[in-house]
Amino acid sequence: MQVPAPIEYERATSVEHAVALRSELGDEARFIAGGHSLLPMMKLRLANPTHLIDINDLKELFYIREADSEVRIGAMARHRDLLDSELLARHFPIFRDAERVIADPTVRNRGTLGGSLCQADPSEDLSAVCTALDASCVITSSDGQRVVPMHAFHVGPYETAVANNEMLTEIRIPLRPGGGSAYQKVERRAGDWAVVSAGAAVWMDAGTIVDGRVGLAAVGPDTTSIQPVAEALAGAAPTEDLYQRVGEIAASNCSPETDGRGTAAYKTHLVAELTRRALRTAVARAQRQEV
Repeated sequence: MQVPAPIEYERATSVEHAVALRSELGDEARFIAGGHSLLPMMKLRLANPTHLIDINDLKELFYIREADSEVRIGAMARHRDLLDSELLARHFPIFRDAERVIADPTVRNRGTLGGSLCQADPSEDLSAVCTALDASCVITSSDGQRVVPMHAFHVGPYETAVANNEMLTEIRIPLRPGGGSAYQKVERRAGDWAVVSAGAAVWMDAGTIVDGRVGLAAVGPDTTSIQPVAEALAGAAPTEDLYQRVGEIAASNCSPETDGRGTAAYKTHLVAELTRRALRTAVARAQRQEV
């Protein structure tokens, strides 16, 4: 049986308290909410913090609300909250698509949006979702707040822009007219990590795609934002030929590896196919918004 190294435990009572503890304890401390990613890594000694800062009492970060032409989501919003939110389902159906295929009820009841993004796992679903939606991340320290676009939040596998004296506190997603979004995922069994997944978001006006993005998961260290895809979608008319071309662009910009979930060639094929499917559904949803 594998067990983690000895640790000290602190329970934060507010965002200010959590940030102060992290600043005091430095890079030897980690925040814990759901713990479904961190604890397995600790058991394998892949992560060895000396202190855990429990942030489950930070009720001020349990929200999903609309404000200033944005949807704002507190970092402690649980997967279940994202799945059940009618606000998100109305504006960004990609969230409900993704949450229906993430893990199992235990994980969905305890895991958080902030924890998922901060884990920065290349196979993690919500990073692709948030990048496709052009989200930004609010990072808080004792000196104030700064806002980082999602495409700059992850600086490498399992690394983020959050410094040792900071905390991710909120995710902001701009509300724009004519939007549609969708998520597609292939997994070996229900609730498993993705073999490949693809999220797509488009914004349309007068039948034309004004802007669009695709985010991928499980096919490389930096595939949540693919600029050539955005360039191909901007100003384009939605056709099957476009979906085919964008799928091929996405496939050429990923770097999957052969593993127990499938060969690199199979995953590359899935990227093209899932990108086409996600785009087709996202466009259909955007067209309904235009009517």
